[in-house]
Amino acid sequence: MESSISITSKLPLVGTTIFTTMSALAQRHQAINLSQGFPDFPPDPILVEYLNQASAAGHHQYAPMPGLLLLREQVARRTEALHRASYDPDSEITITCGATEALFGAFQAFVHPGDEVVLFSPAYDSYEPGIRLAGGIPVFVPLTFPDYQIDWEAVGKAISPKTRGIVINSPHNPSGAIITASDVEKLGQLAEAHDLWVISDEVYDHMVFDGYGQLSLAGDSKLSPRTMVISSFGKTLHTTGWKVGYCLAPEKMMAEFRKVHQFLTFSVATPFQYAIASYLQHQAGEMDDLPRFYQRKRDLFLSLTSGSSLKPLHSSGTYFQLMDFSEVRPGSDLEMSTWLTQVVGVACIPVSVFYPDGTDHQVIRFCFAKQDETLVRAAERLRIL
Repeated sequence: MESSISITSKLPLVGTTIFTTMSALAQRHQAINLSQGFPDFPPDPILVEYLNQASAAGHHQYAPMPGLLLLREQVARRTEALHRASYDPDSEITITCGATEALFGAFQAFVHPGDEVVLFSPAYDSYEPGIRLAGGIPVFVPLTFPDYQIDWEAVGKAISPKTRGIVINSPHNPSGAIITASDVEKLGQLAEAHDLWVISDEVYDHMVFDGYGQLSLAGDSKLSPRTMVISSFGKTLHTTGWKVGYCLAPEKMMAEFRKVHQFLTFSVATPFQYAIASYLQHQAGEMDDLPRFYQRKRDLFLSLTSGSSLKPLHSSGTYFQLMDFSEVRPGSDLEMSTWLTQVVGVACIPVSVFYPDGTDHQVIRFCFAKQDETLVRAAERLRIL
């Protein structure tokens, strides 16, 4: 049906996401899908059993707006154990409909019209629209290439009297880079000097490799009083379709966030919250093995593709691996991604889509959160390159 009304788009430059596009292309050409970031293996059967128990027990009505207290208490305990950071379950922890809702709610709560917010490119694609819908102005600072580190001198130059916040993402999507203790110190100095709030996107916090631990901003005494830390049970528990995340923040910030959250989703699916709370209470130790689990998959994928002309860039975290394809064929990363999907039969993501200006370093992103058999089949096709 064609509409006759006049519509002015709030996001005129936003179309179908590259993730949807590449997954549809993969399906159409029966390609192995290493593009979209989700596992093709099931979660722990014990977690599924906890979900069945929650459903059988009749937990089908609204959960409390901030989330089940039982789950918030488990999040508080785990945060204390991992980062020596204390958050009050009543007033400083909120369960959200995935990390994406938490990010959007934070932008709506803290960004006012005309405010500038510093982002690092390449950047996860939900940051910019959330800021713009709040009336804010994203200010992009490119990460260095090819190591994707933060240029703090460039950050200092990007800060103006209108700057109100900075968004940090570590481990970083799409690059797999992680922040260092030096980065945390410099961020703290800047945030304090300019009275900035910080949003720390830590959804891959259980996927840090090579013996490095996750440097959560929750554990930094200088930054935690001005930071909202966001994470995702979907990533940690292999349940992206459950859409359950959470955020940590000091009471004053959390109060503002909840004002938005209550009108955005109000509450998160109750049976999922009970299941995750039970899992954290009884099987939390299983999550401690995730760095080893995903590092093995990263190393397997690198080993299997070592015979190709694709050149891997180092990934210290997440479940993504970047590859330089400049020795394979000329052209843009979008052309390469399309060709790989249609001709070679392996779908990936062009990294240029994560840059506001489409910067193209001839790098593509693969997701290795897949069954070993999937990675073996994909690598067999990629080794011909």
